[in-house]
Amino acid sequence: MSDNPLLYTGRTPRFRSIQPAHVEPAVRQRISEYEAKLEEVLGQEDPHTWATLIEPLEAVDEALGLTWGPVEHLNSVMNSDELREAYKATKPLLTEFVSKIGQDARLYAATQQVLDSDEGLDEVQRRVLELSVRDFRLAGVDLPEDKKARYREIQVELSQLSNDFQDHLIDETKAYKKVIEDPAQVEGLPESLLDLAHAQALQDDPEAPEQRWTFTLQAPSVAPFLQFQPKRELREELYRAYTTRATEGELDNSPLIDRILELRVELAQLLGFENYAQLSLETKMAKDPAQVVEFLNDLAAKSKAFGEQDVAALRERAQQDGVEDFQAYDKAYYRELLRQERFSFSDEEVRQYFPLPKVLEGLFSILSRLYGLQLSDVTGSDEHETWHDDVQVLRVDDEQGLRGFLYLDLFSRDGKRQGAWMNECLARKRRRDGTVQAPVAYLVCNFAKPVAGKPSLLRHGEVETLFHEAGHCLHHVLTKVDYRQVSGINEVPWDGVELPSQFHENWVWQPEGLSLVAGHHETGEPLPQALLDKMLAAKNYQSGADMLRQLEFALFDLELHSDYQPGGEKSVQDVLDGVRERVAPLKPPAYDKFQNGFGHIFSGGYAAGYYSYKWAEVLAADAFSRFEEEGLFSPEAGKAFRETILEQGGSRELMDLYVEFRGREPSAEALLRHSGLVGSPS
Repeated sequence: MSDNPLLYTGRTPRFRSIQPAHVEPAVRQRISEYEAKLEEVLGQEDPHTWATLIEPLEAVDEALGLTWGPVEHLNSVMNSDELREAYKATKPLLTEFVSKIGQDARLYAATQQVLDSDEGLDEVQRRVLELSVRDFRLAGVDLPEDKKARYREIQVELSQLSNDFQDHLIDETKAYKKVIEDPAQVEGLPESLLDLAHAQALQDDPEAPEQRWTFTLQAPSVAPFLQFQPKRELREELYRAYTTRATEGELDNSPLIDRILELRVELAQLLGFENYAQLSLETKMAKDPAQVVEFLNDLAAKSKAFGEQDVAALRERAQQDGVEDFQAYDKAYYRELLRQERFSFSDEEVRQYFPLPKVLEGLFSILSRLYGLQLSDVTGSDEHETWHDDVQVLRVDDEQGLRGFLYLDLFSRDGKRQGAWMNECLARKRRRDGTVQAPVAYLVCNFAKPVAGKPSLLRHGEVETLFHEAGHCLHHVLTKVDYRQVSGINEVPWDGVELPSQFHENWVWQPEGLSLVAGHHETGEPLPQALLDKMLAAKNYQSGADMLRQLEFALFDLELHSDYQPGGEKSVQDVLDGVRERVAPLKPPAYDKFQNGFGHIFSGGYAAGYYSYKWAEVLAADAFSRFEEEGLFSPEAGKAFRETILEQGGSRELMDLYVEFRGREPSAEALLRHSGLVGSPS
């Protein structure tokens, strides 16, 4: 057996043994194995069947995925110059190969033959085949050879551009440091942030004096700095640094954006679509761009007055401090200040009750009560190697035994992509011998590490984030689908995949849920009723502005991928400015280049799909309304959500599953009610 750790399959990766030099040879070997198996199965004279065509190709496809998956993951969480080069050298090979397979007319015809024969197929197998036929069409299988070749060229270039976009952001985020040694300049900042900043200073220079604080553009540093820094010029300095990442020199993402959009238009038109948005929606719940625009505009119309009132309140409060030209870099500070004045509590006060160990304990308890799950820490076992000492491994069991595993990588560090996300490590499948491969998921966040002898203290919004990503993981780990192609999150439409994640956020806004999640990090005392009451009273504080901000992102994304013409009279900035004129109650400074850091659509999977957050939020709020009616921990509702949504993966149409769970199609009423956006602004 090869000593290349990327060639082992059927188990979790040997992360610490993977070296950049392993990547390209392993991927080339897997591609060769796939090509050999393809020729073998297509050369058979007997009619193709599921067993003779789909199963053998699925085996080599999974092997390829298990080789490349750890590389993609490490590139996001342990990025290094050496790994980056190996990734860049190998990704084009893989992209070209996947495109060629998608365009193989012989394989397409054989797959269609198996579907048409319908001999011995169950419903899930039939769905796998139907989705495969769709994907052949969207890969250009019917195109003439010259256009097939052009399609592959576009896909290769797009993959390179998207990777460069992410690398530029990682490098720019890592490069910036704001060093302060004057105590007067850190007055007003919370102790926890100062501890973090001093720990960063010591990391950069072990001889750093006690009064040196280093602030970065990593989320645990820049977000609270903007929230609590009373000195306006320092707020603007960090805001400017953050919003101008990847805007100059060799790391400028502007030319990458232009080229990405140009190639996406060409790709869509090669396949017979007018624009990329139409192509993107072919695999989603929404039917066409017009339906999405109507959905977003309707939410904007119902939210605009509330959002304008929210920003007006911040502007008025800033004027009391002599700030007449209220700017975006003032928003987080005055939002926190006004909340403290209106509701008599601070974000920092709340954090004291959300130490990460207690939050995890509460999450486990809630999942036990909802679904009968038991989560246990198995970090350090030989079966599950981690890529960093901070990573935890959780085993998930229910009344029937093992369901799967979770890797938790929760702390921010250099070389790690910002944000929070979930991804697949292994997918569930039933093997030919009847045994089941347990699914494994990654749960990644960017929380502040424990410093000064204290645990990591989470903002309430970060607690929401953890529950959000845990919802994605449950969708993957609890699946009972036996075919890898549609188990877990696989083939769940992009605008529905956020349903389980946003659904689980609701429990951190319920007194009964918070009582399990919160406890003071020093005394263990529960969240005081008075503080809980204030938090709940402030739940919809600035919710109108928050809604409009998300709608701004979604409309910008959709317009870029539908109406915008690369190289035309309008620039990308013009499109963004036009959207802001319609929906944004506060315009940012001219130097703010939000689009250059919009990784969701330029280096993630959300192109012409950012609306998915709001689309799925409607589903999530409406689904949770059943628990409001039947009880927060209703065993009947929990069992129904688990069985109809979490366990079904992509094996059935999501809307059909939703109607089965709720008894009807979703309504936006619950979302607007939960957000306090009903009636008229007060």
